[in-house]
Amino acid sequence: MAKTDNQDDYEEVLSNYYEDRGVSSLITIDIDTKKSDKIANEISKFKNVEDILLVTGDVDFVIKARFKNYDHMKGFLTEKISNLEGVKDVTSLMIVTAYKERGEFIEAEEIMEE
Repeated sequence: MAKTDNQDDYEEVLSNYYEDRGVSSLITIDIDTKKSDKIANEISKFKNVEDILLVTGDVDFVIKARFKNYDHMKGFLTEKISNLEGVKDVTSLMIVTAYKERGEFIEAEEIMEE
């Protein structure tokens, strides 16, 4: 499927906005479930992946990952995850604000600094 001008504009806005700021993302993946262990093992090798969870519902995996910037996240999704054997679909949800992570509340001052 060819990109539209709107998609290019959207990617440019995101890339310019984030520049070299870190990006956190929740990534959902639909897979061939017969290959779930192999795919999970491959994904767990990537340093920027913090969590990988096999879940019930419309998707099979939910991943939490952190990236140096938007372009690194995009490359991870398009060059690494999407190319794994058994991966059918990938969706990313960029985290805008975290209010609690790893069981710890994030102070309002820290949120305002983001």
